[in-house]
This record gives sequence, C-alpha cells and structure tokens, in this order.
Amino acid sequence: MLNISDIKTGKNIVHEKAPYAVLFHEQSKTGRGGSVLRTKLKNLITGAVLEKTFQGADQLEEADIRKSKAQFLYKEGEDYAFMDNESYEQFSLSKEVLGSATDYLIEGTEIIMLNFNDSPINIELPAKVTLKVVEAPPGVKGNTVSTGGKIVTLETGLRISAPLFVNEGDSIIINTERGKYTGRA
Repeated sequence: MLNISDIKTGKNIVHEKAPYAVLFHEQSKTGRGGSVLRTKLKNLITGAVLEKTFQGADQLEEADIRKSKAQFLYKEGEDYAFMDNESYEQFSLSKEVLGSATDYLIEGTEIIMLNFNDSPINIELPAKVTLKVVEAPPGVKGNTVSTGGKIVTLETGLRISAPLFVNEGDSIIINTERGKYTGRA
C-alpha cells in the first residue's frame, strides 16, 4: 500500500478497481489539518482523465502494470489486432481505448503492451515512427513567407505540417508524443 507521500507523477495506482497513471501531483499541508494531495489521474483502460484529491490518511494500492513487446498486425472494423512477441498470443483493442495512437499504427509496428492483471489494457508507441506521405500539395518556390510548411496526408490518414520539400511518396519520421515532423527517413 502507498501513502499519499509515495504518490508521484508517473506512478501507477489502483483507484476504484481500475489502473490509473498519475499525470500530476501537488501535495500541501495546512496549519493544523493533515496533508492533502491533489492529483490528475489518467485511466489506463479508457483514457479518461480525472482530478482527485486524497487526504493524509488515505492509502492506495500500486497498480501492477507489466510491459511486454508486441506487434501491430491489422485493423478489423473498429478493433486493432496485436500479437505478443514472446507468447505469440493475439488480442485486440478498440479504437476508443487506443485513442490517437491509431494515427501512428501501420502493419508491423513494434509497440509496448501494457498489461494489468495479465490482460492487455493499452499500448505505448515508440518515440518516433516512419510513415509514407500519400498526399502532398506541391511546394511553391518563394512561398516561405507564411509558414514555411504545408499540410501533408500520411498513409494512416493523419494530416501534419511538413516542410515544403516533402513530396508524395516520401517516407518521413514523426514524433509520436508531439505529432510533429522530425525528418526524412
């Protein structure tokens, strides 16, 4: 069990029988009153974010989140199929659970699977992925006064801003944490 002084940003806890990641924590102590911990928690199953305040005597259970390597196989309707690299077991997660991570998934993408009570609940993407540009307007010479970039469409349907020299058919590297162009592949 964890006391409120043990709860820090990045820690995984169990709250109302669901695993949560602590996104933000702020502990304060008032005069005679006990310590208070204000947190922002992200549900690792649904992705919902909530703000929760804990009192000094509260104790929480640490979530047993096991990470394993997996590979994205294919999309079927609203579900995304993955395979565990160690056990070769296949499982699927819905688009609702994965959220914006689906914008970076192509067949064969290596990911980190988050498991809670030996059940897959969500994924962690690699920091950078390489995606192919399927649609790009032509870059006009001398058109760098405005933004110096253009909006391109990638093979997953994601639209991002890229430099003028990026053309249709190019492979580019995208930072998955910020959703930004980082370079050519």
